[in-house]
Amino acid sequence: MSTSTAWSTLARVLIGEPEYTSLEVAKATGVPIEEARRLWRALGFAPVPEDERAFTRSDVAMLGAVRTLLEQKVAEPAVMLQLTRVVGQALARVAEAQVGATVSGGLSSEALLERTSALAQGVEPFLAYAWHRHLLAALLRVSAERDQTSGAAPLAVGFVDLVGFTALSQQLSEGELAETVDRFEALAYEHIPERGGRVIKMIGDEVMFAADQGRVAADIGLALVEAYAHDPMTPEVRVGLAVGPAISWEGDLFGPTVNLASRLVNIARPGTVLVSDELGAQLEATHLYSLRHLRPIALKGIGRVRSWVLRRPTASTT
Repeated sequence: MSTSTAWSTLARVLIGEPEYTSLEVAKATGVPIEEARRLWRALGFAPVPEDERAFTRSDVAMLGAVRTLLEQKVAEPAVMLQLTRVVGQALARVAEAQVGATVSGGLSSEALLERTSALAQGVEPFLAYAWHRHLLAALLRVSAERDQTSGAAPLAVGFVDLVGFTALSQQLSEGELAETVDRFEALAYEHIPERGGRVIKMIGDEVMFAADQGRVAADIGLALVEAYAHDPMTPEVRVGLAVGPAISWEGDLFGPTVNLASRLVNIARPGTVLVSDELGAQLEATHLYSLRHLRPIALKGIGRVRSWVLRRPTASTT
């Protein structure tokens, strides 16, 4: 089987036979062509010439499902577009990771086709399962916030940063660097959810996470510093934590609390957890930690703030 034949076969396995132009898909579903193009772009795909038969029955089914959701007013057009962008970005990362795991060892076209097809069939139900689980967890968090008479509770936001990553990336081979980053992510995903937090996103050599309680975030930060310090594959990390209101948008978090946590991690010393003044005062009141108040420092875009160094309790504080 030639390479072009193998890829054509794989395309048909994954998305079906290309039969329609973009105008024909729009006409078949009753969705205006401009709206269909907006959704296509939101998914992260390049424009397709009007006369090219690049679309399949799965494209027709997808666009028809979107139209049904809009007609039933399950989602407004702007919300649907936002969700489409989120899905496109998330699944693009999944696809890149899947390809990275599949394309190795100089496989022949036939072997690559067979492996990719098998992996696609196995991953698809897993994606639905993981999405349903995350959807339920998100709904439960929103429900818990609405049940509070005082409104939504402040959120604890944290950043974990690999120390000396730029210098390290110049010393390691591509394979070694990939292993280091993979280990960095693996430890984050091991310790953050285990202690009641959630990973918001990976940003190269940095992890952003959140927790509904300051104590949970504090325990996560301390556990991460210790885990990376004892791991032979990764450098030390530093952690910045802040507590306060945060805006949730497309699976990400924004606002002054996020900005403060991000600034704090940049000034934290290797192997330490630096927390905002408000969070430090909360944690000190619990008598469960050892905290040291630092002098005020000017942070870019924020102004002068005070912070605390957070550590495990010493004998004198227990």
